[in-house]
This record gives sequence, structure tokens and C-alpha cells, in this order.
Amino acid sequence: MTNVRSIMLAIMIATAPVASLVVPTASLAATADDLNKDSRQALKTLYETNPAAEAIAKQARAVLVFPNIVKAGLVFGGSYGEGALLKGSRIDGYYNSVSGRWGLQAGAQSFGYAVFLMNTKAVDYLADSNGWEIGVGPTVVIVNEGIAHNLSTSTLKDDAYAFIFNQQGLMAGVSIEGTKISRIKPKD
Repeated sequence: MTNVRSIMLAIMIATAPVASLVVPTASLAATADDLNKDSRQALKTLYETNPAAEAIAKQARAVLVFPNIVKAGLVFGGSYGEGALLKGSRIDGYYNSVSGRWGLQAGAQSFGYAVFLMNTKAVDYLADSNGWEIGVGPTVVIVNEGIAHNLSTSTLKDDAYAFIFNQQGLMAGVSIEGTKISRIKPKD
């Protein structure tokens, strides 16, 4: 047991600098104006680079957009970002996206993602839950290039569709499975 504690302590000390990059603090919270501007700009960029996202947006009841998620890890890792829920052109709340993982991982990256909530069930679940963990609750389909080419207004049957965009950094793979999304109050 002493060896296990020693190993865990060594891992915690080694990963402390990485953890400090992804653990949010109140001083890092964005203002509502910043989140509004960044979320709208991120959606505009997504629509310009992925026409399928814009087509889905026309059918969606709401869009939850996180313009910038920062992910880092060295055995232990996590990600954090803030975003906004848009219903039409109106901002209807602010949310954060948090995940934590451990295992074989090393590196850092940033990316954005947008979740298109397609029905009242998905919108109500987000509003009524005390934090939505992706993978629990409404069905979310991660849209990649292959799926995007096959989507049409007649094939949109799932509760939500997520697009990942603006990936940068040195870390393999991006997943939002297991991410917890919670309502926040941005800085004034």
C-alpha cells in the first residue's frame, strides 16, 4: 500500500502543472459580452467551413456552442471551456464544459464544439438537469465528415448533433463523451 501511495503522490506532483492549466478558477470566467461575441463568431466560422452544420442549425431548437475548450493531460488530464446556448439569434444562458480523464495521455490542445439540440426533449433535459453528462440522457451523434455527407433534413432523427471544430495542439483525438455541461453565471 505504501508503494501505491508513493506512486500516486509522484503522479500528482508530476501532473500538477498540467492540471493547473485545465482546472478553472473564478478569475478565468468570461464575461457575458465575450461569450456572446465568441459563440456567435465560432458558429459563423463553423457554418463557413461545414455547410452541413448550417443546414442542421435551421432544423435545431437550440445550439449550445463552446468556442474554445482547452484540453491537457499527462496521465491525468482534463478539459474546460465556456459557451452559450442560442435559441434562434437570442442567447438563452451560459454553460461550461468540463471533463476529466486518466490513462495513457500526454499533450495539450484546444478545440471548439457546437451541439445542435434538435427537439424539445433535448432542450428541456439541458434546462432541467443539474448538469448534462454527454452520453447520458438525450442521444448525441458526433458528426464527422463521413456522417455530414449523409445527413439531410429527412435523416435527422437523433436528439442532438455535435460538431467539433478548430482543433489545434499536440494531443491525439478529441471526444466529448463523458463531458459534463453545467449552467454558469458569467462575470459582469
